[in-house]
Amino acid sequence: MLVIPAIDLKDHQVVRLSQGRMGEVKVYADNPLLVADDWIKQGAKRLHIVDLNGAFEGKPIHFKEVEEIARAFPEIKVEIGGGIRTLETINHYFDCGVGFCILGTAAFKNPELLEAACQKFPKKIILGVDTKEGNVAIEGWGELSQMPAENLLLKFKNKKISEVIFTDISKDGMMQGMNLALIKKISAQSPFGVIASGGLTSLADIGELKKIPNVTGVIAGKALYEGLIDLKEAIRIAH
Repeated sequence: MLVIPAIDLKDHQVVRLSQGRMGEVKVYADNPLLVADDWIKQGAKRLHIVDLNGAFEGKPIHFKEVEEIARAFPEIKVEIGGGIRTLETINHYFDCGVGFCILGTAAFKNPELLEAACQKFPKKIILGVDTKEGNVAIEGWGELSQMPAENLLLKFKNKKISEVIFTDISKDGMMQGMNLALIKKISAQSPFGVIASGGLTSLADIGELKKIPNVTGVIAGKALYEGLIDLKEAIRIAH
């Protein structure tokens, strides 16, 4: 199981939000490249980058920072989400060395885009399933749909998707532990490997996630930045 450090970008800084609320932001660094370098030196093999401004505005805002990281560390798989709404944007990201593009809102609102992207870039598209109260949230978590998470998963079961990132928004950034029961339920229903996100607080969470079949990774955010989890030890436990 991979432990994937998160680098959330807002206004060209590395930040963390609480439950996705743009008004509840804590800035951790001004240089995303140095943050990426630090996580890689500690053993990270993949980085999870989110363009938060892009998620709300519907277009990439931090392309320069993402490109800089991808080109600086070609041996590392970078996954990027936030504001990806067109095949042109996906092309641009892959051209600069990004490993995976995450489609969440676009997959929900424009399934034809996800299908076209999977055809052109098989196994390089990650489906982002962000949920609140069991239903899919879109537009930077600012809009809650009436679609249950499992319905979105099953809708794309025959597509050449790499993995699914499943986020429980109510847990994200709250440092209260992960919703292991819900992750277990979603992982059992998912046709794809599941990367769990939202609420990672302790090394014990990683040990519990490792026991759940079909969980291929976990995204580590605030717990890393606040020093509650040591990345090297987390990676050791996940292996």
